[in-house]
Amino acid sequence: MALMDRRKILRLGVAGVCTLAGAPVFAATTQRRFLSFEHLHTGEKDTITYWEDGAYVSDALKSLDHLLRDHRTDEVLSIDRDLFDQLHRLQRLVGSNQTFQVISGYRSPRTNAMLARRSGGVSKRSYHQFGMAIDVRLPGTGLRDLKSAALSMKAGGVGYYPRSNFVHLDTGRVRFW
Repeated sequence: MALMDRRKILRLGVAGVCTLAGAPVFAATTQRRFLSFEHLHTGEKDTITYWEDGAYVSDALKSLDHLLRDHRTDEVLSIDRDLFDQLHRLQRLVGSNQTFQVISGYRSPRTNAMLARRSGGVSKRSYHQFGMAIDVRLPGTGLRDLKSAALSMKAGGVGYYPRSNFVHLDTGRVRFW
């Protein structure tokens, strides 16, 4: 019994350190990371192993960059690799193996300006323009739970949009709205 308790305490301690320390410790403790996406505007779906054997997989990152392109203009930008790690950590935190549904990934400055003119909810300096943000939902995980888990990571910005049914994540400074 005491051995079981010690193991449980050790596991919880390692999980706590990983959560507190963030992506660098997480990166060192995970050998293979993959993400599954369904882009709701293009209909594209893919599951991609983007990290393996201690390094990012170059061709996989290019595939993710393409999948998360500006669907209005087909422009592709290199997505911040920390955003992929953030999504992977989030998925593990909520205990899901479901596919992320993507509402918005990269947005070109032209697309972002157009959306900002149409809606007061779009920032003129959106992190989407720099490949540092994504708007998602995760089937099987309540939106409020997804938001709470994202906030607990303290990994960047978290926006909660229950009317539009998505959570915004970015790799900017820690903040929420």
